[in-house]
Amino acid sequence: MSLRISGNRQIKTLPGLATRPTPSRVREAVFNIWQGTIADCRWLDICTGSGSMGAEALCRQAASVTAIEQSAKACAIIRENWEQIAHSSQTFQIVRGNATAKLVTLAGQQFDRIYFDPPYASDLYEPVLNRIASQEMLALLGEIAVEHSPERSTQPISGLEICRHKIYGNTALTFYTRSC
Repeated sequence: MSLRISGNRQIKTLPGLATRPTPSRVREAVFNIWQGTIADCRWLDICTGSGSMGAEALCRQAASVTAIEQSAKACAIIRENWEQIAHSSQTFQIVRGNATAKLVTLAGQQFDRIYFDPPYASDLYEPVLNRIASQEMLALLGEIAVEHSPERSTQPISGLEICRHKIYGNTALTFYTRSC
């Protein structure tokens, strides 16, 4: 299977809904909201799935893109896609494993933009956001976009504050910044 991203480029995806790619209008909305902040940013994509958000960030000149994805098959496809997209001045890293556990391996790094899209019914939301906040992984002026079902309520996270909330059909996005 394939999916179209910025510049009418195609990337490969796993068949079926195992990786549930972010809908194109949601991808477009995120990049419109973050317009002007992607070039040269450090991007973290948690529960990467198809890798479409990281691929978009690379197309929009992010300096570095890091993915955390549990599926070995998805990681292989993400690597193949990103190798086709990334320029020599850009770096990317794909970390395979459980999101909460693998965030520890990124301790000491900060990211300007974080996209977090776990399976909607998962229990990853609070542990991952708490780890990001406690390890101060979000840069001072950075933002996190969390994709979730519109029915899911967003929880307060110590060290983070909600700055906006958007709903696009069956997909909701909650954006967080660092607390002052």
